[in-house]
Amino acid sequence: MEDLVESILDYIRSDYTDYAIMINGEWGSGKTYFWNHKIRRKIESLQLNGKRYTTIYMSLYGISNLEEISKKIFIETTQLMDKNLKRYMTNNGQTTIPEYAKTGLDMANFFGVSQNGDRIDYGEFFSTDDKVLCFDDLERANVDVIDILGYINNFVEHDHIKTIIICNEKELSTKLKSSNLEMKTFIATYLLDKEGNLTQKTDKPMVERIRDTIEYVFDKANDYERIKEKLIGETFEYAPEFNYIINGLLMRYEKYPDLIRFLRENTNIIISTFNKSGTRNLRILKHALNDFKKIFDMVNNNYPNTNHRVMQTMLIFTIAVSFEIKAGKITKDKFVNIMNNEEYKAILVSSRVFMDNRQFYIKEFDNNYYYNFKAEYRFFKFIEIYVRTRIFDMRTFKENMEVIINTVDTDKLPGYKRLLTEEYWKISDDQFPKVIEEVIDDVKNGRIQLIDIVKIFAYFSYFIKKDLISYDLKTLKTIFFNGMNISSLTSSYCDNVEEELSKISIDEIEEDIEDILKHFYNLNMQLKDKMYSEKADDIFKCIPMKMEQFYDRFAKECMTVPIFKYYDTFQMFQRISCASNEDIVTIKEMLIERYKKNSQVLEPEIKSIAKLKQVMDNYLEGKEKSIKIVMLEDFASGLDEILKYSEEKSK
Repeated sequence: MEDLVESILDYIRSDYTDYAIMINGEWGSGKTYFWNHKIRRKIESLQLNGKRYTTIYMSLYGISNLEEISKKIFIETTQLMDKNLKRYMTNNGQTTIPEYAKTGLDMANFFGVSQNGDRIDYGEFFSTDDKVLCFDDLERANVDVIDILGYINNFVEHDHIKTIIICNEKELSTKLKSSNLEMKTFIATYLLDKEGNLTQKTDKPMVERIRDTIEYVFDKANDYERIKEKLIGETFEYAPEFNYIINGLLMRYEKYPDLIRFLRENTNIIISTFNKSGTRNLRILKHALNDFKKIFDMVNNNYPNTNHRVMQTMLIFTIAVSFEIKAGKITKDKFVNIMNNEEYKAILVSSRVFMDNRQFYIKEFDNNYYYNFKAEYRFFKFIEIYVRTRIFDMRTFKENMEVIINTVDTDKLPGYKRLLTEEYWKISDDQFPKVIEEVIDDVKNGRIQLIDIVKIFAYFSYFIKKDLISYDLKTLKTIFFNGMNISSLTSSYCDNVEEELSKISIDEIEEDIEDILKHFYNLNMQLKDKMYSEKADDIFKCIPMKMEQFYDRFAKECMTVPIFKYYDTFQMFQRISCASNEDIVTIKEMLIERYKKNSQVLEPEIKSIAKLKQVMDNYLEGKEKSIKIVMLEDFASGLDEILKYSEEKSK
């Protein structure tokens, strides 16, 4: 790095130059930091021919016309003319004028407001041999790059001002090729058609022919190379000293004693995780460290005795997830369906024990960032949500932290959770028989959720094949069948069975598990009926006294659920008949609209709808007319409309 600094200074020291130099490097790699902390200060400390150099820095980010560059240069150079401004900047340690202040100065100049009464020193204003121009973010300007370079060439060729251009040539090349691509494609297609080459049979694909024509007709890249050859005398590849820059990034946290102490102690972890990301983007690292400050503060304020190893793992995870998402290596949704550390580890165990490659990314993520770093808790949902959405979810944070506090010591975990979330080979030989006995006892007594019993059976079947346990498969099935029956009394319905079972690569366990799966599906359907029956009772009991609550819950929870299948028809009629006339009309219209939109998924409730209509018809037969009776007749007609619509759909 010092060699690069010295090469740039040699350019500045040269008596006569008619070329600029370029510093090329990837986005976020610290090029601007390098300019501010390594180059600018050394240039300004140079004294040649009795003069000190002054640097004028301009970011071209978002510049939309050349006039804006001129304004920026003018604003930067006015500080050389205005003594009050210069004195203020010196006294306050300011090296550049803030953007909002430049706007004020620009307006002041526009309206003729004088900063002081001094006359302009034109000798200083016209002097060019003591100034160094630095143009940053060339590839991010909204002006044609060729025009900008031509503009800069005026300073270099005619005024011989030392000029440094900082850019990412890789992105610049992409920008040159992709600008106005739709227009270029249209014209290239038109030219191919006029030449008779559009429909001509050839071995070259059409996409390639169009691309070649675009490059031939609109070869901006060649224009860039020509003007670069004329303007740029030397191009330096910026290969940053990341350790030095990362230490510089940490300095911004010096006023937070606890945080900076932790970060300094774990600098090697920060550098290692950064290197494992496979990028050079220090900007993402900077944002990740800012995110970690929030996380560190929240954990210390709410859970001050959190295990040090857990805090280290949080640091790794924050940096790792930031790079994976923000560097575009994955989509933001990759971690969305993983709800907690237990699910994360279950995926890892499945992929390793059963050689399941369907969760390849998660396994690679873990192998990469946690290589040679042992930690039982490696996935933090509240951090993933914060990095992905920028929202710090307090509920998820507290849920995660409570689990962490209670489960950091895996020896305290129930045996079945150790099997589902921990690679079995990490259990010591003397502990393994105890874990197996504990799990069998929990299965026998139905202490485990139904879906987890199925997963555990898959592991036990695997252990039998590996001769790790001596159970007979037939005996084992009997134990699990009985345990599932008991568990079903307290278990919850599982509505994402395929997703849960995919975590253990269930289809690779062959026929051993077929009977267990069949029994599980039967019990799970019973749990579904039980769940919806309870939901139906809870929602329909709002009729007629709590109608607002009924409408709200029905709209949110029942529009795609055949809820009438799970409620007694006679009770339903009694509740509807007791509702106000207005509510009877509203419920009827809501049911008709609901069925028309979701007829297929609501088909299982059609028998209940038919039965409800029959009950209403029986009640209404021979009744003396009243508004209520007419409303109920209309309701029955609405049910008949639903039944006819269902019949037409089934044909």
